Amino acid sequence: MLDTDLTQQLQDYLGRMTQPIEIVASLDDSDAAGEMAALLQDIAPLSSLISYRELRGATVAEGTRTPSFRITRAGEDFGITFAGIPLGHEFTSLVLALLQAGGYPPKVDAAVIEQIGALEGDHAFEVFISLSCHNCPEVVQSLNLMAVLNPRVRVTTIDGALFQDEVERRQVMAVPYVFLNGRPFNQGRISLEELLAKVDTRAGERAAEQIKAKDTFDVLVVGGGPAGSSAAIYAARKGIRTGVVADRYGGQVLDTLGIENFISVKETEGPKLAAALEEHVKRYDVDIMNLQRAAALEPAGADGLLTVRLESGASLRSRTVIVATGARWRQMNVPGEKQYAGKGVAYCPHCDGPLFKGKRVAVIGGGNSGVEAAIDLAGIVAHVTLIEYDGRLRADEVLQRKLRSLPNVRVIVSAQTTEVHGAGGKVDALSYRDRASGDVHRLDLEGVFVQIGLLPNTDWLKGTVALSPRGEIVVDDRGQTSVAGVFAAGDATTVPYKQIIIAMGEGSKAALSAFDHLIRVPVAAAGEAAAA
Repeated sequence: MLDTDLTQQLQDYLGRMTQPIEIVASLDDSDAAGEMAALLQDIAPLSSLISYRELRGATVAEGTRTPSFRITRAGEDFGITFAGIPLGHEFTSLVLALLQAGGYPPKVDAAVIEQIGALEGDHAFEVFISLSCHNCPEVVQSLNLMAVLNPRVRVTTIDGALFQDEVERRQVMAVPYVFLNGRPFNQGRISLEELLAKVDTRAGERAAEQIKAKDTFDVLVVGGGPAGSSAAIYAARKGIRTGVVADRYGGQVLDTLGIENFISVKETEGPKLAAALEEHVKRYDVDIMNLQRAAALEPAGADGLLTVRLESGASLRSRTVIVATGARWRQMNVPGEKQYAGKGVAYCPHCDGPLFKGKRVAVIGGGNSGVEAAIDLAGIVAHVTLIEYDGRLRADEVLQRKLRSLPNVRVIVSAQTTEVHGAGGKVDALSYRDRASGDVHRLDLEGVFVQIGLLPNTDWLKGTVALSPRGEIVVDDRGQTSVAGVFAAGDATTVPYKQIIIAMGEGSKAALSAFDHLIRVPVAAAGEAAAA
């Protein structure tokens, strides 16, 4: 099942194992079980530390999903289970599970390892995924690591396409979807740190206390996306005290699948780029404070120091601040949207599309993102209706031509979505108003994919810095805002063309401008400058 090159690479990886592990497959007579057995039979001989056995028929424990397989360590009571064939995006999850179960040390901070090991209580996680979901592997890998490090944590990864009946019964309509001890726990992308913060309820309190004790920064970057990362690196290279506070490191890039216009990198994926950004920043003396959301910015007082207050209750002080908080998916703000989010209303067609196989869906938005989503979904679902508010589609002509060539796509323009309907806890229809006639129509469907652009994450700055009518931070050609010592960069600003490479350039420019401000404004006079 594995080609020669992949087999050789996998054998090299598995050579890093130090402890014996066992793979136990629970199989039935399905084609999927045959594929799973073939994969595992290819893997097991690649290391003398791996043993493999199969259970069939009466030897399969009652209640066990089939086909599935469990990875465990000889003599120890822990378990990682894959109910599905972990190929595609999840192949890396399988490799890491084998390595870490086999004693290969994880690449996480010692404090995180200690926190996982100290978790109390039994935690049985089930995570529903699709093999095309680029957000799922991080969740799977984080949970698997927790299972390796704490015997009271168990994880089962379930391919929703393979267990459709269970998906329907448990009303899973977006991935990754995590259950903890049988109850819904989390929907969507979540990092290891975020998982621990939700499980370990005192983690937030401890982090806030640590933040309160931090010294003053020269440059404090708010935001951990491309702009914030670039700003942090450029500031740190000047030898000044630099900090980054981020709601989630990587920002909107984490929700981006294919990236093919990042110069010198022919193609990559958002999560990979986000991980590379964080790794690069960590090469420098930068204090990263993740999972911390900014609540307010206070202008400098007599001491010349700016204050960033956090939602946790802690505050940070700095001589300069660079705001790089990016943007988020724009919502329709119609009845039913929030109620059925994750129950038929979705924002990531790549992640959640496979869950709607054979069903009828709508895509809201006629720009490039909306048309691309409709094209992708047309190959999976029974029918796609694309709804655009404007009188025409705004996507590139090459995308429109492709869309028009698809037999199972209908395009409706001059249409305003007015409500998302549901029954039994999930979406069953959508209403829209014809803007020409005023007539309201109802579409029976099972899914709604919203692709109508972004909103800047600047609500916390209202009344402090000048914002445009669209809520973007007004900046000059140096990244300076209306408040002395406060700079901004990236998608949260008025700079046109929201692109990763532009955000990075703007981030570096803001850092250079902040450094120039620092060397021109003596510490003793900073308060006067801020008041001027």
